[in-house]
Amino acid sequence: MARRSPPPQPFAEIIQTATDHCIAQCHEPAHLDFPAVPALGSWVRIPESDRVIYGVVAYVVTAPIDTIHRATALGLSLEQLRQEQPHIFAMLKTEVTIAIAGFEERERFYHHLPPRPPQMHQQVYTCPPEEVIAFSGTLTFLRTLLTLRYGPGDALVAATLRFLYHLRQRDRQWLVQAAQYLNRLLKDDYDRLRGIIEQL
Repeated sequence: MARRSPPPQPFAEIIQTATDHCIAQCHEPAHLDFPAVPALGSWVRIPESDRVIYGVVAYVVTAPIDTIHRATALGLSLEQLRQEQPHIFAMLKTEVTIAIAGFEERERFYHHLPPRPPQMHQQVYTCPPEEVIAFSGTLTFLRTLLTLRYGPGDALVAATLRFLYHLRQRDRQWLVQAAQYLNRLLKDDYDRLRGIIEQL
């Protein structure tokens, strides 16, 4: 498997890192606007010198850049904010929590946590569709997502499967295989399994 070049522009930079997840701050747009927020369950890639780490967007929060000031409702449209309160955009930050789903090393995919978490200040890229499809061809990454103890929990698993289903051109056979794999993983927790399936 040939390693593909990442998109030319990263959308975020890692500001906190841990064994099973990391937090990245979105880059400010070139114009007065809020950062483009990636969708829950969408895939990202974090290239490093010897591997590419793959992750799923698990949680997004936009908040003031400091803990002193609190955002308040202004009753203005986005265009009015640009004209009357342009400093607002510089006072907010958007952070993305990324659940680590696996990695690629020496042209081989691994569907478990990497031996080291991503490094601080690494750039985060949107993952190209062909890489997402290749990585998700094996469903064992779902076991990792099911063990997470942060973010929206099972809603993340369902959002990830919906994202992959649409990316795979609504491949119903693949979705059935994913549901069957979930059934094996959650065979002792029917209520949890049903909750995920209902969100699909």
